Amino acid sequence: MPLIPEEPQIHESAQGPRATPASSRTAPTPRPVPGPRPAAPSRPGRPGPLRPAPPVQRTPRDVATKPAPSGPAAGAAPVTPQIQLIPASVEGALDAAEEAVDLLLDSGRAPGDILVITTGEQHPWAAHELSFGEASYWAQHDAGDDVFYTDVTIAARAASRPVTVVAVNGGPEDAAVSALSLAHSRAGALLIVCGDPQRINSVLGAGV
Repeated sequence: MPLIPEEPQIHESAQGPRATPASSRTAPTPRPVPGPRPAAPSRPGRPGPLRPAPPVQRTPRDVATKPAPSGPAAGAAPVTPQIQLIPASVEGALDAAEEAVDLLLDSGRAPGDILVITTGEQHPWAAHELSFGEASYWAQHDAGDDVFYTDVTIAARAASRPVTVVAVNGGPEDAAVSALSLAHSRAGALLIVCGDPQRINSVLGAGV
């Protein structure tokens, strides 16, 4: 007798196909409505109108913000060369000029930047090259690949170079005046004068 009340509880949980509760579940039929999901088709259309705007704004902004190249130093006035005096005797002026050239090259100056003018005896290089003829001698000057040595008698043909070195190694007084005046006009940035300071200062004081 105690088994009778327990049987209906077991049958209710195990028996699914009962007629009365199944007929009462006719309400679940309206569930097909959430199936199509209307929100899904609206997603692909969202990025379309928003993304084209940034690239269109970027290109004109980049062009507008580019600064125009400025060159205020283009019309600057020519710079007067700096003058450096190296005391030396007449006999030692050429050696002092050689040492000055070596220092210039060691500091990074290109050989073609340097012109050396002598007032007295020619530099051995110039004497040697002139022995092959003036055409060959001046061709090396025009090439501008190396230090060029000349003397005051023919130096007027030499072109300007950034650095001019003058060795006051003798010659008449007017040779020193002529050499310093010519060297001052040929030196682009630096004029180095090797010789007797009193003699050089007197020439420079004369307005060279």
